[in-house]
Order: sequence, then C-alpha cells, then structure tokens
Amino acid sequence: MKAKKDNPGDLLQGTLDMLILKSLVRGQKHGYAVAEWIHLTSDDVLRVEEGALYPALHRLELRGLLSSGWGASDNNRRAKYYSLTAAGRKHLAAQSEYWSRMSAAIARVLRTA
Repeated sequence: MKAKKDNPGDLLQGTLDMLILKSLVRGQKHGYAVAEWIHLTSDDVLRVEEGALYPALHRLELRGLLSSGWGASDNNRRAKYYSLTAAGRKHLAAQSEYWSRMSAAIARVLRTA
C-alpha cells in the first residue's frame, strides 16, 4: 500500500487487512472495487497495489475471514467477488477497537511537548 505523498514506510502490519475487511462491510466486491473503495474513501491518500491486495485477499480467505465466488463485473468480465464471513465481522470489530485505542494513544504522545 502506498501513500500518495510518496511516504517511504508501509502502514502498520495488519492495517491492509483491516481496510479490506472494512471495504466489504456493506456487501461483496471484487478486488479492483476493494482497492478503489480504499482509495476513494481515504480521499486519494491510500493506494493499494495489486501485489499487496491479492495476496491479502487470499490470506484473509484462507483464514476464514472472507468467502468468495465468481461473477460478472460491471463491464461483463469474470471477477472473483469477496464477502465478509461472520468471523471476518468479529475480527474487524476487534481490530477496529484495537486501532482506535492505539491511534488515540499515539496522538496523545504526539501532542506532548
């Protein structure tokens, strides 16, 4: 995942997984739509490269957090669609809570003199 401002570092480990899970909360999407949702929702700051996205989707599916099936995309191409499983929703809730606590703690540290 790359930040728009050519930030050399990667996001914290597990962040991509959490963003992928979040992108599927409102329903199934194919891989390109997941990447586009993340890009648009982040106001063009985050861009997920194919080399990171598809291995993450497969990893999440193997862990039972996503399910998948084949269908036709908007432009009538065959595409693999991903959906959250019950385990995926539970994992997303736990990770979102953890991320909120950690980001608030980091923000507090950065505000100190």
